[in-house]
Amino acid sequence: MTTKPTPLQLTRAFTVVSGGPVLLALAAAVAPVVALRRWPSRAGGETVRRTAWAATAAGLALPWVYAGLVRPWLQHWGSTPEERRRRFPGDGTGSPLSVATRAVTIHAPAEEVWRWLVQIGQDRGGFYSYDWLENVAGCELRTATRVHPEWQEVRPGDPLVLFPGVATRFAEVDPPHALVIEGWGAYVVEPAGDGWCRLVARSHVDREPRALAYYLGIELPHGVMERRMLLGIKQHAETLPL
Repeated sequence: MTTKPTPLQLTRAFTVVSGGPVLLALAAAVAPVVALRRWPSRAGGETVRRTAWAATAAGLALPWVYAGLVRPWLQHWGSTPEERRRRFPGDGTGSPLSVATRAVTIHAPAEEVWRWLVQIGQDRGGFYSYDWLENVAGCELRTATRVHPEWQEVRPGDPLVLFPGVATRFAEVDPPHALVIEGWGAYVVEPAGDGWCRLVARSHVDREPRALAYYLGIELPHGVMERRMLLGIKQHAETLPL
C-alpha cells in the first residue's frame, strides 16, 4: 500500500518546485510599488535616485520580458508551426486557455524511443530530467540507464507515480505512438524518416479556477523540466544500449 506524503514532504516539494516562480511574481509586483512609495524620501541623492529608477524599471519590465520572450520560447521549444497547429491524443474537444507544444528530433527509430518513454515514473525509470533537483524536492528517484523489460507493459488506468505517495494515471496507451497522462498531457512519438523520429510533448491549461495557480507556480518549472526530459530521452535513445 502506498504511503501518503506528510505535510512536511509536500511543503518541501512545493517550495522547491514553485518557490522560485512565486518569488519572481511577487518581486515583479512589489518592486515598482516599493520604489515609488519611497521615492520622495530618496530624492536628495543621485545614487539613490538611480537605484530607485533601476528597481522600478526592473519590476515593470520583468513580466513583459517573461511574457514576450521567455514564455513563448519555453512553451513552443523545439516544435514546428505545423506541430503547434495539429491536434494530438489527449487534446479533447474543448477550448483551453493555453497550449504548450514542445518537441525534439531523435536519431533513433520510434520503437526504441518508445521503450525509454513508456518506463517513466518515480518508482520506475525516473523522468530523464534533473534528478538532483527532483531529489531535493524529495522525489527519491534515479533515471534509468537501460531499458527494463519489466516496465514495458502499461495499460490505461495504470498508476504513474510522480512523487512518493502521489500518483496520476495513464489515460491512453497506444504503443509505440502515444502516451497520455491524466492531468499532465501527452507524449507522441512520430516516425519522421529512415531511422529517426520526432518526440512531441503536448499539454494544455483548462478554463478553471486553479489555472492561475498553475501559471504562477507550476508553468515555468514544468516547462524547464519537460524540456530537459525530452533532451534526456533523446540522449538515452541515441547513445545508450537497450
